[in-house]
Amino acid sequence: MGFLLGLLFLGHLMMVTYGHPILEAPESVTGPWKGDVNIPCTFAPLKGYIQVLVKWLVRRDSDPITIFLRDSSGDHIQQAKYRGRLHINREVLGDVSLQLKTLEMDDRSHYTCEVTWQTPNGNQVVKDKIIELRVQKLPVSKPTVTTGNGYGFTVLQGMRISLQCQAEGSPPISYVWYKEQTNNSEPIKVATLSTLLFKPAVLANSGSYFCTAKGRVGSEQHSNIVKFVVKDSSKPHKTKTEAPTTMQFPLEREGLPIFVIILIIILCCMVVFIMTYIMLSQKTSQQEHVYEVARSSISEEIASAYV
Repeated sequence: MGFLLGLLFLGHLMMVTYGHPILEAPESVTGPWKGDVNIPCTFAPLKGYIQVLVKWLVRRDSDPITIFLRDSSGDHIQQAKYRGRLHINREVLGDVSLQLKTLEMDDRSHYTCEVTWQTPNGNQVVKDKIIELRVQKLPVSKPTVTTGNGYGFTVLQGMRISLQCQAEGSPPISYVWYKEQTNNSEPIKVATLSTLLFKPAVLANSGSYFCTAKGRVGSEQHSNIVKFVVKDSSKPHKTKTEAPTTMQFPLEREGLPIFVIILIIILCCMVVFIMTYIMLSQKTSQQEHVYEVARSSISEEIASAYV
């Protein structure tokens, strides 16, 4: 009897422990000073469980303070310090992550994600997770250069295109664009924004460019030099032609797989073998026919002679 009661209690304990939604969140998150951060807090929705309340709390002087509340009446930011900076995801069911913008050093603290559900039997269950938020002053990384709208660095004259410089680190980050000179003189400054816009691109814009990035902390970082080429759209494009004295195997030019090339070679060999066999067979047949005609003629001559 005691053993049976123990099993029932264990089953009830497992139902209580594993039968409810489980919050998932990291132990700590690091965000850049003056930048934005996402503090994850998610759960897998369970059938019959209805989310009725979401809270985010922050520890201040050892006491937790509610900074966000979501209930049936909507979303409520409880502290003026976070208004305009705090957002809780509501587009994805089971995701109640906190996004905090423009981090300050005093945002460092322990944040609590707390969710309340109504269970299928009408009761309520509450789960929470504590996440430590760390704020660091991050130096800028080496900037990368890309082109807007996915274009390459070779464009036609008249196109509207931009070169974009991007680096990671604590904002604000200041950017400067430079263009290399052909006479080995110092590069000239052409823009002081992250985007270098050509509207439209002209032949004179062709050249070598690079950008620099400087943040609140750390040294200035330089990107790699990129060669930007603007082609004359009025001239016909040159197409690659084969030299008349050079024969190239078309399979190699098209880049066919090696096994396909081998298969084609084997088939060609089989065709040559079959053609050779047919020609030899025809020649043998002709020789036999000539032999038969000659033998027949000799026989007729011999017969005539006896007559």
